[in-house]
Amino acid sequence: MAQRAVLERDPLKEDQGPDGITGKRLHLPVMPDGLYRTILAAAAALFCLLIVALVVTLVVQARPAFVHFGLGFLTGTNWDPVHVKYGALPFVIGTLETTAIAMVLAIPVGLGTALVLVHAVHPKLRAPLSTAIELLAAVPSVVYGLWALLVVAPWVRSIIEPDLARTTGGTGPFSGPQLGIGLLLAGLVLFVMVLPTMVAISRDVIASVPKEEVEGAYALGATRWQVLWRVVLPSARVGLLGAVTLSTGRALGETIAVTMVIGNSTAIAHSLFSPAATLSSVIANQFTEATEPFHLSSLIALGVVLLAVAVLVNATARLLVRSVGRRSASSVALA
Repeated sequence: MAQRAVLERDPLKEDQGPDGITGKRLHLPVMPDGLYRTILAAAAALFCLLIVALVVTLVVQARPAFVHFGLGFLTGTNWDPVHVKYGALPFVIGTLETTAIAMVLAIPVGLGTALVLVHAVHPKLRAPLSTAIELLAAVPSVVYGLWALLVVAPWVRSIIEPDLARTTGGTGPFSGPQLGIGLLLAGLVLFVMVLPTMVAISRDVIASVPKEEVEGAYALGATRWQVLWRVVLPSARVGLLGAVTLSTGRALGETIAVTMVIGNSTAIAHSLFSPAATLSSVIANQFTEATEPFHLSSLIALGVVLLAVAVLVNATARLLVRSVGRRSASSVALA
């Protein structure tokens, strides 16, 4: 009876505020727990159904390429639509290489920036700087691509690549013609694009470390470096692994900016200065030109491979997070 009275009362009810002014306030009807759970379950089921439908559709469309080329599609190095030969290995390697370059730079720079924002910057500057970093994540990827192509590429060609070649003697990964565009520039662009995500998440994780632990370390005579290295980072390592995972996923799937600066060569790059291609850049470049059935199916198969790589990376990261979480729990229990 009480619930029926709540449901049947007038949603617009006059209420008197503290200043004596009477106004109308909207009272929403109370939703039963069973209906609420049903709606949530339906929403979750719909989401799972959409994901399954996406995966099934991609696999069905890519099946002709996998059946026709077999394992050679993943191990082949020749991508030749004219002679109907498709191998995805150069693009898998290009995707992993550009992501590795970006993350090797983003992890130390992102963690250092987050530590500075939380523990070194003046409180009055912390909020505007954090907002500026978060706004960088909203910049469209095509803008990053234009900036890299018009501004960064000449600088890389005239300064960075000659210095790297001079330092290493022009051998190994720093050999070959210095074109400006290529794997190195694509990795640098991805580094700039994933840095806001890395900094924003790491900052929130580091800020959640209990102040008692930090102040206790200072009280025992620890320096700021010792507090950050031995107290803050170990306490936040599980969340920091999550930040690395999300940033890696962003780097793996980036398309437009990488397509504009990587050079789009279908051969395996033997130098960081060489043009290359990623799984997403090949799809973006050739999808509108794919008139031959196996060509279209092979491009969709590249999407399946990219999805599998992303899932594998995320699964590996989750295992690392669980492993680190267990170690943290066991160390706390032993203490």
